[in-house]
Amino acid sequence: MKQLLYRIIAAIAAITLFSGLGQLLMPGFVLRIVGAEVLPATQHLFAIVGMFMALFGGMVLHALLSARHHRIVLLWAALQKLGAFGAVTLGVSNGIFSPLAMGVAFFDLASGLLMVWYLFLIRNESERAVHLI
Repeated sequence: MKQLLYRIIAAIAAITLFSGLGQLLMPGFVLRIVGAEVLPATQHLFAIVGMFMALFGGMVLHALLSARHHRIVLLWAALQKLGAFGAVTLGVSNGIFSPLAMGVAFFDLASGLLMVWYLFLIRNESERAVHLI
């Protein structure tokens, strides 16, 4: 189960990295998809959000592919995903984004919860290893 969860989170990290790059490079296109107003200011801010998405996705992927999993990286990435769920949900409820954007919100919610679950699994594993010493 842990290996499957690892692969799912690695895929989520890659999706976050590449969708963030897409948002960084084509913010107007992404804004139109989520039904938001396309203005120079919104495009600029959405590009900044895309940059941080790409950075977080790359960071998680790098951590997973390293010799150690770097639990602190996964913790902060999980918090970012859960925060993104809240922010997008708030944007939809305030009419900034169309209800279609809830697909993104639920992806972030699921991603954050999967990361928390994976953190729990690897924490228990490392605690067992310490007790064996």
